[in-house]
Amino acid sequence: MTNFSCSAILFDLDGVLVDSTRQVDREWREWAARKGVDGDAVMAIAHGVRTIEVIRRVAPHLDVEAEAAAIENHEAHDQTGVVVMPGALALVNSIPAERWGVVTSGSRLLAQNRLRHCGLPVPEVLVTSDDVTNGKPHPEPYLMGAERLGFHPGECVVIEDAPAGIQSARTGGMRVIGMTSTYAAEKLAEAHAVVRTLARIEIHSNGTGVLAVTAR
Repeated sequence: MTNFSCSAILFDLDGVLVDSTRQVDREWREWAARKGVDGDAVMAIAHGVRTIEVIRRVAPHLDVEAEAAAIENHEAHDQTGVVVMPGALALVNSIPAERWGVVTSGSRLLAQNRLRHCGLPVPEVLVTSDDVTNGKPHPEPYLMGAERLGFHPGECVVIEDAPAGIQSARTGGMRVIGMTSTYAAEKLAEAHAVVRTLARIEIHSNGTGVLAVTAR
């Protein structure tokens, strides 16, 4: 069991609040087959990384911006197989609205559609691929999330499922809880704590602005 005291919580989206693994895998593999790209090579890096950066790495010969826009637009309007993570709604509802946000590698339209599809609130602080110059594992996304919430990075705890996101948060000076929803625990070794599900995380506010977080 690991205990944290913090002022705010930043969640990754896919693999943390929503289970989109099947949809993401299907989208990327269909794209790879159409473009003659190795689907396994794509999936080895796709989770937690911006679409445009995945394409730059696996298919730099293509019109990267056009391909990324097409993929994200299709994903945003196809939520087949996307479901809410068990415990996600109860967990975000246990946090004051002004004390949590989402930092995702997807587009704003995609993030909003997934949250609404899963019956989750769209937080005031929602950092997406549209907002940053450098995606995860660069610290810019989580640093922007902390800034928009109005807290120092060291006052924030991040909940992540991907090594790229964990690296992003840690480089930004934040503490991280890793979830084994997408990767095995050994891939999340840089996290300060690792849990299997959101049900293993409890967050309580003591009424003085401090959030008590327990990861079991």
